Amino acid sequence: MHPPASAPFPAGPPARDPRAVDPYVRVRGAREHNLRGVDVDVPRDALTVFTGVSGSGKSSLAFGTLYAEAQRRYFESVAPYARRLIHQIGAPKVDSVTGLPPAVSLEQRRSSPGSRSSVGTVTLVSNSLRMLFSRAGTYPPGARHLDSDAFSPNTAAGACPSCHGIGRIHRTSEELLVPDPHLSIRQGAIAAWPGAWQGKNLRDVLEALGHDVDRPWRELPAKDREWILFTEEQPVVTVHPVRDADRIQRPYQGTYMSAHRHVMRTFADSKSAALRARAETFLADSPCPACEGHRLRPEALAVTFAGYGIADLAGMPLSELDAVLASALASVRESAPAAGEAARVLTEDLRARIGPVAELGLGYLSLDRTAPSLSAGELQRLRLATQLRSGLFGVVYVLDEPSAGLHPADTEALLGVLDRLKEAGNTVFVVEHHLDVVRHADWLVDVGPLAGEHGGQVLYSGPPAGLADVPGSATAPYLSGTAPADRARRPVRGASGSMLLGPVDRHNLRGVEARIPLGVFTAVTGVSGSGKSTLVGQVLAREAGERLADADFPVRRLVEVDQKPIGRTPRSNLATYTGLFDVVRRLFAAAPQARARGWKPGRFSFNVPGGRCETCQGEGFVSVELLFLPSTYAPCPACAGARYNPETLEVRYGGLDIAEVLGLTVEAAADFFARVPAAARSLRALEDIGLGYLRLGQPATELSGGEAQRIKLATELQRVRHDHTLYVLDEPTTGLHPADVRVLLRQLHGLVDAGHSVVVVEHDMAVVAGADWVIDLGPGGGTEGGRVVATGTPAEVAAAGVGRTAPYLARALAEDGGRGAP
Repeated sequence: MHPPASAPFPAGPPARDPRAVDPYVRVRGAREHNLRGVDVDVPRDALTVFTGVSGSGKSSLAFGTLYAEAQRRYFESVAPYARRLIHQIGAPKVDSVTGLPPAVSLEQRRSSPGSRSSVGTVTLVSNSLRMLFSRAGTYPPGARHLDSDAFSPNTAAGACPSCHGIGRIHRTSEELLVPDPHLSIRQGAIAAWPGAWQGKNLRDVLEALGHDVDRPWRELPAKDREWILFTEEQPVVTVHPVRDADRIQRPYQGTYMSAHRHVMRTFADSKSAALRARAETFLADSPCPACEGHRLRPEALAVTFAGYGIADLAGMPLSELDAVLASALASVRESAPAAGEAARVLTEDLRARIGPVAELGLGYLSLDRTAPSLSAGELQRLRLATQLRSGLFGVVYVLDEPSAGLHPADTEALLGVLDRLKEAGNTVFVVEHHLDVVRHADWLVDVGPLAGEHGGQVLYSGPPAGLADVPGSATAPYLSGTAPADRARRPVRGASGSMLLGPVDRHNLRGVEARIPLGVFTAVTGVSGSGKSTLVGQVLAREAGERLADADFPVRRLVEVDQKPIGRTPRSNLATYTGLFDVVRRLFAAAPQARARGWKPGRFSFNVPGGRCETCQGEGFVSVELLFLPSTYAPCPACAGARYNPETLEVRYGGLDIAEVLGLTVEAAADFFARVPAAARSLRALEDIGLGYLRLGQPATELSGGEAQRIKLATELQRVRHDHTLYVLDEPTTGLHPADVRVLLRQLHGLVDAGHSVVVVEHDMAVVAGADWVIDLGPGGGTEGGRVVATGTPAEVAAAGVGRTAPYLARALAEDGGRGAP
C-alpha cells in the first residue's frame, strides 16, 4: 500500500531520478504465514510501528519477512564454510524487498539463557567491571596481579573450585533420601532409589551384601545407614533372585550404587527432564560454603575498588552501583598516574554502559541477577540498552513489543531511547500494542482486519493521523479515542472475604503486609521491580495453595495462568493441550471404518507408531540439507504434510479425515463439532477468548506468550467449576491489542460475576481502571520498592496521588467515565 500524498516522507512517485536514493523499504508479494501477497512501502530513518490485532500478521511482516530477508542477505556475504556454523533461518516467502539495510532483531522470544548468563554478561558491564578490578583494584600486600579472567566465575581461572562458579551447591541428606524411617528398605524406605526393576535390583544387591532389608530403617545401625546412603564404593556381588512361579530367574552379577550417588548422577547427567526433576526433590540447594555464594576464588574476592569487593558491586542494584562509581571518580586521580588514568577510563566506561539500562527503568537489577530469572521484556530492554551503547548507524532495528512489562512511567523513557536510535541514523521497526508508543510513531503499518485467515492484509501505511479514516481497522478507534468504554457503568463489587498476606520478607519485600479481597477483581500495580510478581506469583499463590485444605478458607481451588509455552516442540499443539484431541481421536475410533479394523484412539495420534507417517515420524515435514545453504524444511514426500499414513487417512468423520480436522481453525471447528458437547464446549471457550483464528493443529512453537496464556485460560474456562476458585494471572494483557484486551476482560469479569476471585499483575491502566480493588507497590524498583504505597478502589488510589501509578490511573479513569468514585 502506498502512502498518502500528505505524508512527511516521499510518497514514491512512479517517475523519479534514477540517481536518487530511494528512501523506502519496498516489499512486494509477502506471503509469510497468513500474509496475502502483501505490498507495502515503509520509510527508512524513521520510527515505524506495526499494529493490528493478535494474529493479524504484523509479526509475520516485520520479523518473518523484513528481518528474515535482511538476515538472509547478510549470510549471503559470509564465506560458505562459515555459513555452515551459523544457525540460519530459511528465506521468507516474498517476491522482492528493496532498500533494506542490515537488521538487528530484538525479540521477546528468548533462547533459554543458561544459569551462568546474567545481567552483567547480557549488557557487557561485567567485562568492564572485571577489567577495572584487574587494572585498578587494590590488592592485599604481597598478592600477585590477576588478569581480568580471574574475576569471572565462568572461567577456570576465576571460578570457585568447590561450586565450579555456580555459587550454590546441591547436597543430599538422610532426611531427604529417607522421608519415612518407619519403613523398611523392602517397603521403599529409600525414596530416592529408582522404581521398577532397577530399584528392586539395588534392594536385592543390598540384601546379597548382608544387609537387613526387612527391618525398619530407623532400627538399622547408624554406620550401616551411612554406608547404604552415601558410600562411594560400588561393590559387585552375585544376586540370587527369588524365583517367580511362572518363570526362571538366573543368578547375575549386581553392582551396588548408593542413594546419594544415584541422585547426583541422575541430576547431573540424565537427559530426561522428568528424571532430573525427580532427583532434584532429594537435593537441598544452599550457598557454597567455600565462596559463600560469591562464585569466585578467594584471591579474586580479596581485591577491592573504592573499598568494595567485586562480589559486593555485582550484587548492588545498578542505580546504586552507578552512585558508587560516581563518587569513586573524584578520588581516583589521587592514585598513581597510570592506575588513576586506567581507573578513570574504565569507571567512565562502566557508567556509560549503566546509563541506558537505568534509563529504561532497569536500575533495580544487579549485575549478578541471572538471565533465566528475568522476564522476556526485561531481557529485551537490556539488549536494547546494549545496542544504544554500541553506536551503530544505518541499520534496521526490529523490536517486538519493547513496552512489555513496562509501567506507563517507564514507557516515556523507552520512547526517548527509540528516538535516540533513530536520531543516530537508524531505522526502527516496532511491533507494538501500547497506544503511547503507537501515537509516538512517525509511520504506522496497520495489518488486519482480523486475525488468522481473516487477516494478513495491510489496511494502512502512513502517518498515524491518517489511520482514523481507514474503515475496518481495529486500531483506529482506540488510537483516536472513539472506542466505546464498556467498563464505565459497571459498579465496584464488594468483597466476600479477604486473605491476609505477611509480614513477607522475600526479595525486595521487607515486612510487607497485604490484604487480598476475595470475590472481586484485584489489580496489583507498580513500576518494574517493585515486587508485584513476588507478592502475587510467589507469596499469594503459595499461601493460597497451602490453605486450600483448611475448611475455613473460602477458596477451594487455585489456578495460576502464566505465559510459559504450552509445549516446546511442534508435536504439542492447541488441540493436544486443551484435551480436544482426545475427543477427536475417540470420534474417529468410533467411525465404522475404524471399528471394522479394530482401531483404538491411539491409532489417530501422530506422536506414536501405528497411524502416523513413519517417513517423517508424524511431523509432516522433513529437513533438507543444502550443505552451504541453510537447511530448509519441505512437506514430507510420503504424506504431503498430513502426518498420517494413507490407511489412517481412509477413516473419515463428517466427511473429513483426521489431518483435515487438525487443519480447521477454531472458528470452523466450532461449527463442525457443534453437535459434540465435549468438543463444542472446548471450542466455545477458545472462541470466547478471541482465539478463533488459530488452527487446531497449530504447533506450540508458533504461539506467542499471550496466545499460550489465553489457551491456558480457555482450558480452565471450559471446565464447569462451582467451587470458589482463585485465578492468578501475571500481566495477562501482554501482547494483546486493545480489542483483544476487551475480549479477555469480558471473560475475567465473567469469572468474578460467577463468584470467583481474580488477581492480576498488570501495567495496562485501562485494565486497572476497570478493577474493583487496586494494590499499588513501590514507590520505585529494587531496593526503592517492595512496599504497599496505596490500596483501594481505582478512584481512591488515583485520588490519593501517592506513588507513580496514581497520575496514569487518574487519566485512565477520566477516559473511562470516572468508574469507582467513592
